[in-house]
Amino acid sequence: MPGNHGLSHVDAAGSVHMVDVGDKPQERRRAVASGRVAMSPKTAAALRLLPKGDALATAQLAGIMAAKRTSELVPLCHPLPLTSIGVELEVGPAGVEIVATVETTAQTGVEMEALTAVSVAALTVYDMAKAADRDMTIEDVRLLEKTKG
Repeated sequence: MPGNHGLSHVDAAGSVHMVDVGDKPQERRRAVASGRVAMSPKTAAALRLLPKGDALATAQLAGIMAAKRTSELVPLCHPLPLTSIGVELEVGPAGVEIVATVETTAQTGVEMEALTAVSVAALTVYDMAKAADRDMTIEDVRLLEKTKG
């Protein structure tokens, strides 16, 4: 039986569509997402030894750039005027923790932008360390917080 089954981007006939946000008010919106690149302690130690600004700064910049291009990467996302993007990476004993915070004043939220920032930052860390550690995994990419108003 056709229907949207509670999915926001599917109409009653089962076809995909971009959600119409034209009648929604412009509001301040914020989303925070996180994720982790798990790796061997040896690989994490190697990342910690690099001069600040190398691998982690590259991943941070990749996450920021990705958030800005989310509507080009995720087909049904609205292009948004992002007012703030923060991507933080911290090397722990066996991995890199990533947190992205994205803000806008718009008619729809920025959770996809925050999740995209975390995902691309994690992929960048993975790419930079893959020669040293083929067993790395990207884990627990998730939305932590979504607020408006």
